[in-house]
Amino acid sequence: MAVNLRHLLIQQAARLQHAPALAVEPWGTLSYLEFRNRVEWVALGLSARAPGGPLHAATGTPWDWVAEVAAACCGLEWRPEGSTVPSEALGGPAFNSEAGRQAYHDQEDVVNADTLFRPGWTHGAWLSQLQRLNRTLGWDHRTLLVMPPEALATPEGRAAAWSALYAGAFLRLERPRRSRNGLGRPLPMLPSWDPTAFQGLL
Repeated sequence: MAVNLRHLLIQQAARLQHAPALAVEPWGTLSYLEFRNRVEWVALGLSARAPGGPLHAATGTPWDWVAEVAAACCGLEWRPEGSTVPSEALGGPAFNSEAGRQAYHDQEDVVNADTLFRPGWTHGAWLSQLQRLNRTLGWDHRTLLVMPPEALATPEGRAAAWSALYAGAFLRLERPRRSRNGLGRPLPMLPSWDPTAFQGLL
């Protein structure tokens, strides 16, 4: 079992590899290995360029979610009043920065269960919460979670994204839409996004 959020990402990528992790425009579908790479490349940029102290990103794009996981992997706290994640790390010139590689790998022995993740949550406490939530939800690697992209900017959406990562589920960010069968008749929409189970967690 993972002892911190960095290990969670590593273990899920090793276990699920080419299984779908995240689908969103304009990226398409990222496998768990590809999601881990994207997170770690942002982490290298953070290790090279990030100011000290808590971080936050509010670009309104999926980069915010990747940056949050990357910050956790670096042992950095994530909070709304924190310093803004440098845009250079989000697909810019510091993305996959060789200058941050050693600093990032040095954190492997520093980040632990007692490392603060968010206000009120250490890595270990958040993993325990995700484990309890996963028992209730019954999610696993066969689960498909569909959320509108804008939900990812909410605390409930971010908690759901962490739950999907914990379960090894497939997170698809798209707005509900009706498709049509061969006769031109609309098919039922997927169930709408329900944040109820994730309220008050983050």
